[in-house]
Parts: sequence; C-alpha cells; structure tokens
Amino acid sequence: MNVSLTGSALNVLTSSHSKVANAASEIASMSIQTDEVGSSNFNNTDLIKPVMSLHEAELQNSAGVKLLQAEKKMLGALLNVKA
Repeated sequence: MNVSLTGSALNVLTSSHSKVANAASEIASMSIQTDEVGSSNFNNTDLIKPVMSLHEAELQNSAGVKLLQAEKKMLGALLNVKA
C-alpha cells in the first residue's frame, strides 16, 4: 500500500484553509453596528463557534506542516542510506 504524505498534508492544509475562510466569512457577516463590542447588548456567544473554528484550523495547519516536515526528513534519511 502506497501512502503519500504529501497528498495527506495537502488535504489537511486545504481543509484548514477552507475552515479559515468559512470562519472569517461568518465573523465578517455578523452585524456589529447595532450591538457594538463592549455594550451590554453585544452577544459574544455568536463569536465562539467561528473563533473555535479558527483555532481548529490553526491546529490542522500545524499538523499538515508537520506531515511535510516528516516526509522531508524521511526522504533525506532514504537518500543518506542510498549514498
């Protein structure tokens, strides 16, 4: 079975990018003019889900980068063995 770390890493990075775009769009579309931040009417629970999505995307992105680094290290070790 042939497993491509690059393909897996790209899937993870693409997923994290999509998650960031969706969360940013959700945050940008929130109506804050009527409920200014700092006022007693502002409902900060609306921000929790997209902010958590941003944090999840950050972790996914970090995992994707670590996959790429692991593949690079593995290929370097293979080249050292062949040399």
